[in-house]
Amino acid sequence: MNRTGLGAALRELRETSGLEAKAVARSAVMSRSKLSKIENGHTAPSVTDVDCILTALGVSAEVKAEYMAAAREAATEVTAWRLVGRLGYSRKQQQIQALESSMSLLRLFQPSVIPGLLQTPEYVRAIFNRKNLTQEQLERTIGARLTRQRVLYAEGKRFRFLITESVLRWRIVSPLMMVGQLDRLVSLSRLPNVAIGIVPFSTRQRDFAGHSFVLKDDRMVTVETGHAELVVTDPRDIALYVDKFDRFSEVALHGDEMRTFVTGIRDAYLREQETG
Repeated sequence: MNRTGLGAALRELRETSGLEAKAVARSAVMSRSKLSKIENGHTAPSVTDVDCILTALGVSAEVKAEYMAAAREAATEVTAWRLVGRLGYSRKQQQIQALESSMSLLRLFQPSVIPGLLQTPEYVRAIFNRKNLTQEQLERTIGARLTRQRVLYAEGKRFRFLITESVLRWRIVSPLMMVGQLDRLVSLSRLPNVAIGIVPFSTRQRDFAGHSFVLKDDRMVTVETGHAELVVTDPRDIALYVDKFDRFSEVALHGDEMRTFVTGIRDAYLREQETG
């Protein structure tokens, strides 16, 4: 099977499963028309599309591996943020949720903002307030991101977050709201399946921050740049990001040392709020 014939093969899989296209499209977080275009070869499916469709179909690990290999023939996919905006940020959150539901290990490096899975509602609102959304779109998008956070409590999943110190000091919200956000970081770091590391300014670095990236198991990396999101699936490129993540992890603060560090910054925000 190659990428060109993937749509027809996905249609055959769906028909064999006995599932209606409408139900599969809903579970895969895409429109019925988009699924139809993919199945009929009018639209080339992205790696994310294929992953979500296969998850919706509930295929075996062996079948999924075969189809994902075909989807990965194109090593890197680029989606401009303006296209994400047209799709809808709430729909994008639902697509990410579908991917997170099918992975076992998530590793995330973030040098700019608190990772979405760890954000408080106030922080989420501040992020999406910058997207020029209508009030209805804003509320729907905030709700979708907060719903994603339930995955942190799912069995059989592990999460490793690396955040630079600059993220903790970046004034996305007011000092009082940052107090609540940093309290949430400390609280979530105590979950048995969640590890949060902070890369401090004072440590000699072994790499350059550059941009954020997310490793989903060892099969996919999503990279956020200023103008677009990149999806990387070539094993050789994935290995580069694994190595980059490990180098930052080696110099990060973890466990009680991390919690003490975050609490110190949190207390500084609180003092600032109290003195006005």
